Amino acid sequence: MNDKRYLFCIGTRPEIIKMAPVFQSLKRAEKEISILHTGQHGSVANDLYRFFGMLPNVSLDLRRSSNSLGSLTSALFEKVENALLQLKPDVVLVQGDTTSAFVGATLGYYHRKPVAHVEAGLRTHEHDPFPEEKNREMIGRLAQWHFPPTPRASKNLRQEGIADDSIFEVGNTVIDAAQWTLDKIKADSAELIRELPAGLAAFLEKMKHSRKILITAHRRENWGQPIRNIALAVARIVEEFPDVVAIWPVHPNPSVRDDVERGLSELSPSLRGRIFLAEPLPYPALIYLLDLCAFTLTDSGGIQEEASAFAKPVLVARESTERQELINGGGAKLVGTDVELTLAEAGKLLSSEAYYRSMQVSQSPFGDGKAGERIAKVLGRFS
Repeated sequence: MNDKRYLFCIGTRPEIIKMAPVFQSLKRAEKEISILHTGQHGSVANDLYRFFGMLPNVSLDLRRSSNSLGSLTSALFEKVENALLQLKPDVVLVQGDTTSAFVGATLGYYHRKPVAHVEAGLRTHEHDPFPEEKNREMIGRLAQWHFPPTPRASKNLRQEGIADDSIFEVGNTVIDAAQWTLDKIKADSAELIRELPAGLAAFLEKMKHSRKILITAHRRENWGQPIRNIALAVARIVEEFPDVVAIWPVHPNPSVRDDVERGLSELSPSLRGRIFLAEPLPYPALIYLLDLCAFTLTDSGGIQEEASAFAKPVLVARESTERQELINGGGAKLVGTDVELTLAEAGKLLSSEAYYRSMQVSQSPFGDGKAGERIAKVLGRFS
């Protein structure tokens, strides 16, 4: 057994979910691990850390002068560097494309610590998603080990000059996490009852014979009128299909909730009663809803992946996606925030059994649930 110390630099909900399988695999291999929580997602993050059994060694208090990206990045550079000096890792692990990942990778490089990038190589080759597209490009210049989830992501890295011997295609750890969580829920129904907010549990019981769609929207480029358009499309869907209800966990940003409410404001009380706006949900509850729903309308990259693990069609509320594999495999459609296009695609899924089946992938293009094990084995060989 080597005595290397591994530091996980993570701060947002998706990062915790996608790093959990790597943490669990390294723990099973008896590696020494520290968790640095960079502090973006508060109580939601704390619940997830407990759920996956990976409590942080250090949690940052991100007091910022403003909500700007510059303020966030500046605060992270100072506080993450202090934590890095305190924890003294030999290897820094980052995931995806957040500001936490970019800062963690940069500071690892500054301090001459090799960086492992989980979910490397995703690209839209466009400006959006902002700032994630540039974050992951820059991490690609800093990392020593790149763990792309798919052949497409591996190809992107090679085209950018990344050496073959530093690229390890492993699948996406989000599939590991989703499968593990659904198995846990099915094995322990009490766990699910604890995770479902009371109002949502009552709504699901009342609407148990209705078809359900799951909605999420949070990306910065969709704030404002685009999210209002998504809400208008959802309103049109429930109006056109009387046996359909929608569950929408709303992003905690107050302006996002205001946009959603404005988009639904013209609905009659009876129609509005078939759309449940929830607070951000615990991860097990979200996985339960993904398994329960007919399909999802989302601008989230992670949910595109998670839905594919359960063969659920996805309507992607973006103009482009770095998860192009699901589009190519027929499991997702890009609808942007166009109301009429969203309504048309949702209508086909709800009206045609053959069309619905054509969008159910037989296996997720993002992995087989063993990505965490593969990453741990690579790090054990080379770090």
